[in-house]
Amino acid sequence: MDRKRVQSLDDFFVELSRRRDRGVYFYRINRISDDIRGFIYRYYDAARRTGVIIEGKIANPTEGNLSYYSEMMGLEFQLNEEFISSSLKKWLPRMNVEQRGFVAHAVYETLKELKDTGKTDNMLKNAYIKFMCWLYYKFERIVNRLGQDEVPKILYCGTVSSYEFMLITILADAGCDVILLQPRGDADYRKLDPNSEKSIEYDAPEGREFPKDFSLKTLLGEAEEAERNRKIFGTGAGIANCTNAWAEGKGLSDILKPPAARGDREDMFYNCYCRISGVWDKLTYVNELYQFYLSMVNEKRKVVIVNEEVPKPTPDEIARIQRGNYSSVSQMLAGLQGNIQHPASGQLRGLLVRAFAEVMTEESEKEGMNRNRLLNKAVYLLCWINRYKDRLFGNWKLPQTGCFIYMGGCKDANEALLMKCFARLPADVLILCPNLNTPCCLEDSLLYEIHHPVSMAVNQFPEQNAQLHIGTAAYHAERELDSLLYNDSGLFRDKQFAKANAVTLRTMDREIGILWNNDLKFRPNFSTVDGVVNLPVIFAKMSGVKDRNIENYWISIKQLMTPDTLVVNQAPFISPVTPNPMKMYAAEFFKNGKLMRNRIKNHPAYQYGFLREEMQEHILDKIEALIEQRLIRGTFENGTEYTIVSVALNLPKEAARLIQKFDFTKKNPKLIYINVSEILVSLEDSIYAAFLNLLGFDVLFFIPTGYNIEKYFNKKLMEEHQAGEYMYDLQVPDWERVPLTVHTSWRDKLFKRG
Repeated sequence: MDRKRVQSLDDFFVELSRRRDRGVYFYRINRISDDIRGFIYRYYDAARRTGVIIEGKIANPTEGNLSYYSEMMGLEFQLNEEFISSSLKKWLPRMNVEQRGFVAHAVYETLKELKDTGKTDNMLKNAYIKFMCWLYYKFERIVNRLGQDEVPKILYCGTVSSYEFMLITILADAGCDVILLQPRGDADYRKLDPNSEKSIEYDAPEGREFPKDFSLKTLLGEAEEAERNRKIFGTGAGIANCTNAWAEGKGLSDILKPPAARGDREDMFYNCYCRISGVWDKLTYVNELYQFYLSMVNEKRKVVIVNEEVPKPTPDEIARIQRGNYSSVSQMLAGLQGNIQHPASGQLRGLLVRAFAEVMTEESEKEGMNRNRLLNKAVYLLCWINRYKDRLFGNWKLPQTGCFIYMGGCKDANEALLMKCFARLPADVLILCPNLNTPCCLEDSLLYEIHHPVSMAVNQFPEQNAQLHIGTAAYHAERELDSLLYNDSGLFRDKQFAKANAVTLRTMDREIGILWNNDLKFRPNFSTVDGVVNLPVIFAKMSGVKDRNIENYWISIKQLMTPDTLVVNQAPFISPVTPNPMKMYAAEFFKNGKLMRNRIKNHPAYQYGFLREEMQEHILDKIEALIEQRLIRGTFENGTEYTIVSVALNLPKEAARLIQKFDFTKKNPKLIYINVSEILVSLEDSIYAAFLNLLGFDVLFFIPTGYNIEKYFNKKLMEEHQAGEYMYDLQVPDWERVPLTVHTSWRDKLFKRG
């Protein structure tokens, strides 16, 4: 059959009856490109279905192959077409007359060419038998398809040998399409066909040399990976993002530029992704933000504003996310995409799917990331996408661009993922960090940053006039003076810090009296790091009575009772039967290993609503810490975590008032717990003491008996000091009658003078 030239590689996949010139194609490919990769993948699939694929070499006939041929056909050979046709009828009986004629003629012409080059009859016979064995054992499925509308295909990858080339030429002449894929180039082929008469070299536009490790296996692996990625990432609805490239770096002015004026390509959306740190002018900053917001509203832009924190997904939002068991990240991302729906626009859904897959794939490659953590992050992101997509993209069509504004900056990696995701959608993303002391954890190669040197505390984006609080020049001057006085100077404003962590000091017993009434900022190891105070606190047990002097013992305790000290005179202070209105709600407040903060704060039984907001958060932080660190024995084993929640949410009113007035840089509140009996400290008392310690209280146990009080602690939380001999059956005195000065005998005075 005649060999023809293609106008494009797509011609290989046209049926025989629809080809411009009825014929087959025999081409060599010596250079690779993206288009060639795609073609080879398609051609491979076609050859797999209707042809033969060869990578390397066609194996020579084995002794068994030759023995079977000899038994069936004998060793007779004649160089004429009728003999070859007759032999093919017996050797390959499934071929029809026409197919047999094609092959017989092609074999005869090839052997005749060999004879013309001086090959002997014996050499011709050997070549003939080799061809017959190859046709039977390797190409039998091809010869039965010759002449059909779907042209059978041969894909050969490697450096073709002389006899392989002859057989492939025979099959091309008989009616097969052939691609010779030659990663090592055309030099070896030219030795067999110097004038390129048998096949045509394909001139690959933008072609380049094959990679040294090229193989069909790697190519197919890449193609399959690309197909998997297509399923995971989608097509993005055929639209690409142009992020920031069009912008002039002016921040708010760039975002106010009408979407239609940013660029004119119909296959792109043009968005801005910007973080502005600091403020350009304290007097005008808030007002300019308000005017910026009004301009977007007047343009009927979709705007979503979040202040200080992206609200965590609710249990209902999380429950709506469908998920399964996944064996790989790609399977997980493909499976989770079903949670992204947008019936109003399939195009937008494609963009949402692609953005979700891109940021989650990047997240999966971070060091230490495992599949369970990634799944949790993906569920968070899906909840947020579903929460905001209608507000940001309602009735969307190009070139419309919404705007997501986050005042305060990303607090954690989950919030950063949301920013990254929305920045890859037709939405402007503006992150405002006016307070330079509040870091934003977002890192993204697409992000454009604008820095201003002036810091200003702004907690709310001004959406309404009522939210505008514009400081005078004098007000800002005072705030700047505060910054000079109270930043890294050792001086602190009242209630300057909202977060703190307690660090227990290891001390000598005599140091406790020295440190007890000192401001925290004067104690060893006090520090402030990134707005968090490290509180050096005392958590100790004093066992025994010094010199068996009971009178001085009580006086020494009385001397430690400051106005901010809680005193427990006997055990237990809180027992399992002590009324606690929070007990019945503990299981509701702590679910699936998490403290339900919003549910607690909005519950009618919540007792701390009168406290400063930052102290309420401090209390909830330390409840979480007490549970997560498993400081109390039985946590996550027998339900002790619920006891912790109930005790911590039902502190005595006196304790709550001390917490309300607590300033993390000044004197801290105290707890003195005295147990003179053999009654053990209760689980509830252990929780109470450990919790106050985490909050920043000094906690001091006086145990004259030296008995064990650490039964419910999972680890050594307090330092024990042996103050003197153990004494029993003491009675705690009426503290009003205990003097503040230690009685000194004339002997003590004499020895002291000496």
